[in-house]
Amino acid sequence: MASDEAAAQIKGWFTGRLPEEWFTEAPEIVLDREEIAVLGTLPEPGSEGSDVEKAALIEGLIGRFREETRERRIEIAKEAERRFRQKVSWGVVCGDTTVMFTTLSVPVMTRLRQQERQVLDTLVAAGVARSRSDALAWCVRLVGKHTDTWLSELRDALQHVDRVRSAGPDVNS
Repeated sequence: MASDEAAAQIKGWFTGRLPEEWFTEAPEIVLDREEIAVLGTLPEPGSEGSDVEKAALIEGLIGRFREETRERRIEIAKEAERRFRQKVSWGVVCGDTTVMFTTLSVPVMTRLRQQERQVLDTLVAAGVARSRSDALAWCVRLVGKHTDTWLSELRDALQHVDRVRSAGPDVNS
């Protein structure tokens, strides 16, 4: 997890670096140890037409944005990756639709007991997941969806610990 100062620097850099005409507001920057995800909001189309027509319109707007900005996004991502030593992922929000264009898939090592492995194997056998790895990712998404408030409070507490720790004496000198 990035320190508050590093997060502010990354957010400020992207906000200043991205073309103003790309998004309707400053992009949301989501950070973890390996990845910087840049999520921008596109202008929402008018409400005329059916739900099917509006969904297709949003899909078209997102596709056009993705194609028209690809080279520039790659250029900015390479610059950010050199500067911040993290991979950059891109995505957009348009209306109620969120689409990530690129995401980093990071291997995670874990040790599970037999009962926990059996849960994963059941998900694979039922066709919910293709592999234990997919089953574990499915479980993590499910927990994240149902515990958003709790995880948010936990992240806030961790940020508070980081602030307190950084305000303390420097023991490395």
